[in-house]
This record gives sequence, structure tokens and C-alpha cells, in this order.
Amino acid sequence: MSPILVGRDLHKSYGLTPALRGAAVEVAEGEIVAVMGPSGSGKSTLLHCLAGVLTPDRGEVYFAGARLDRLSDRRRVELRRTAFGLVYQFGQLVPELPVGENVALPLLLAGRPWPAALAQARAWLDRLGLAGLEQRRPGELSGGQAQRVALARALVARPRLVFADEPTGALDSAGADDVMEVLVATARELGTAVVIVTHEPRVAGFADRPILLRDGDTR
Repeated sequence: MSPILVGRDLHKSYGLTPALRGAAVEVAEGEIVAVMGPSGSGKSTLLHCLAGVLTPDRGEVYFAGARLDRLSDRRRVELRRTAFGLVYQFGQLVPELPVGENVALPLLLAGRPWPAALAQARAWLDRLGLAGLEQRRPGELSGGQAQRVALARALVARPRLVFADEPTGALDSAGADDVMEVLVATARELGTAVVIVTHEPRVAGFADRPILLRDGDTR
């Protein structure tokens, strides 16, 4: 399989503190990889560079053969609304919006008409076992429910890539397994590639292969 995502010789520093020191990653179409490493090894920085949230100081990032790190901020934001889905440890749902609107948000920001976006959001909530929760606020959900809502939001636009940064870090082992099973099964069905950042071997076990990051380097 040809890679959909490639990161080469990635370097990133915060002031005088290096976070990445030559990291390299390749992810094939439909592949699920787990980026592992101890706290402070640069895992989240690597994910954010690969997703276009951060621009590396040095190195190259390619998405579907095109140079991602050279795109304008506007174009990278557009990709994160259409081709990429992002899931974070605590979901980062918008507390003021009900669940249905949280899930529909990427579609609404991309210009999808309101009724169509909400209908698509409801379909994804049904698919992930969250039917009937459309009008609840994030604060009324359990941790596992909130992460499923975050997954629905990440998948609603049927992205080609999902980036998940410690998506189960706030859950117990049963809740973590449940969320990972849903993520992996849905990604397989859609043919979506997934990059998961985790320090938990149990979570990494759901991936096709691990990538070990130590001191900002994958070598």
C-alpha cells in the first residue's frame, strides 16, 4: 500500500528545548499506527506536525503526495475540517453546544446546510450507540460517552486520516477498550488511516504496528 502520510526528518523546538530531533513516520492508506513513548518524548508534537497544527522547524510532511507543511494556514485548517479528524484525551467538546451540534460542527464550518449536517450527525450518533443524546450538553455525559461523541465528530466528514492524541487517557480500562473497539472498527469500515498517540501498551495493541519515539526521534 502506498503511504497516505509521510513525515521525514522532523525537527521542532520550543525556544531552546527540542521536542523532535529527526522523527520519521509513514502511514499507509487504511493503516492504524500507534506512536508510543514516555512522557515528554515528543509524541503530541509529532502528531500536531503530522496533522498540520504545527509547522516543523525542519523536515517535510506529505499528505496524499502533497507537501503539507508548505500549505497556507487557511488550507491546513480546511484539511482538518474535511480530510482529517482529530480526537483528544478529554474530547474538547464545546460545552455550550448540545451533542448533535458538537458532532455536526466540522460539517457546518465547511459550509454544509444546517439540516443536512445535523441529520448526518444524528446518523453517526446512532452508529456509535449514542441515539437520543443529541440535545444533551457535554457536561451531562459520562467519560466514555463524551469520547464517543468526540469520535463521531472526528468521523462525521468521513476523513482519510484520524489523529487521536491519548484518546483513552481519561477512561478506565473497560471504557478505553470500548472506545478503541469503536474507533478501529469504524476506521476499518471507512478505510480511514489512524495515528494514535499513547503510552499504554493495551491501547497500542489495537493498532497494526507501533512507532516508538524516544527523545524526539524514531530511530
